[in-house]
Amino acid sequence: MTAKVESLLRSPEFDTGFMRYALEIASLASGRGEVPVGAVLVHEGAIIAESSNEVILTGDPTAHAEMILLQRGARLVGRHGLAECTLYVTLEPCVMCAGGLVGARLKRLCFGARDERFGACRSIYRVTDDPRLNHRLIVDEGVLAEESRRLLSEFFRERRLQNRQDFV
Repeated sequence: MTAKVESLLRSPEFDTGFMRYALEIASLASGRGEVPVGAVLVHEGAIIAESSNEVILTGDPTAHAEMILLQRGARLVGRHGLAECTLYVTLEPCVMCAGGLVGARLKRLCFGARDERFGACRSIYRVTDDPRLNHRLIVDEGVLAEESRRLLSEFFRERRLQNRQDFV
């Protein structure tokens, strides 16, 4: 891939478009009662896989959007390494997911909102660019961050209201 194509694929317009789609996926997850995190995997400007959290649906605590996406992406490209891919996700990955991104040798991560409680790429830890690990990835943050935060805030506000009503 040429440097010109590479810079085009990292343009704000591309990032915003892919993040909007990840937000749509996250919104659908919210409707299923899942924490609204959506993710898309992009290779050479095309979406090759998408996912959302499926922890409630599957009963699997590891069924985060990013982990599911890494599995789908690896199957699609036919190898575990995703060195030419960018992952767009609405919320900063946790430690488990950040470790998976490093293990998959992902080229780039672009996330929306920081996760001040569990974030492992910028907020609490910096797993994705830790020099002690064998791979580091490009990390861009803040794309549609406000929209991502709003979706999460609304979800948890609704959940708290529902919990109060359950006890009345």
